[in-house]
Amino acid sequence: MLAKRIIPCLDVKDGTTVKGVNFVNFRDAGDPVELGRQYSEAGADELVFLDITATYEGRKTFVDVVRRIAAGVSIPFTVGGGINELKDVETMLNAGADKVSVNSAALKNPQLISDIAQHFGSQVCVCAIDAKEGLPGDWTCYVAGGHIPTEHKLFEWAKEAQERGAGEILFTSMNHDGVKCGYANEALARLHDELGIPVIASGGAGKIKDFREAFAIGHADAALAASVFHFGEIKINELKDYLRKQNICVR
Repeated sequence: MLAKRIIPCLDVKDGTTVKGVNFVNFRDAGDPVELGRQYSEAGADELVFLDITATYEGRKTFVDVVRRIAAGVSIPFTVGGGINELKDVETMLNAGADKVSVNSAALKNPQLISDIAQHFGSQVCVCAIDAKEGLPGDWTCYVAGGHIPTEHKLFEWAKEAQERGAGEILFTSMNHDGVKCGYANEALARLHDELGIPVIASGGAGKIKDFREAFAIGHADAALAASVFHFGEIKINELKDYLRKQNICVR
């Protein structure tokens, strides 16, 4: 059995780590470079950096911040936000990223996933999906940092992304984001059943048991969280100790 991964996420706006609720009402969470270093030393398995307003503001990711974070971490590092073409991927990899996360650009141009997988390998391409549930089980994909709904549906789009060569799916439930009431485990379990690539759970971590349920009920391969780590509500080493006692394999 592959070990489950714990992944802190740095949502960065204007060079500062922020955290919101349902993709709005952001508050300052600190310096992303320092947070990244702390998480690397604390035993996080990977680190995700998302420049959350790059697409919405029509600009590229802050390369200098990516380079500084990468210099301070010794764990796999994924970067997303404003990645629209292969040149952007190459820039991020050269700045120290191990993977890139594509979201809005891939929904607008699905060929981008195929191109990244072909040129750099599937292991480099994480397809991030921000989705909101309307009617039960009916999840609509959003773009531009959760600002704009699309005609795409979560499960169909995740399957297409896999077929095009994405190495992982990073699914964020907009309904659960920042609410701290647990992950969207039913949707996660369905993604697990319908896909053959790893699924990262995002949106909803509030208590230590939420991680156990994401793995045990949602069958997620990794759990991503932000505020509970940023504000010291959950310590990564204590979380891993708890999960081991729950017979969940972690690194």
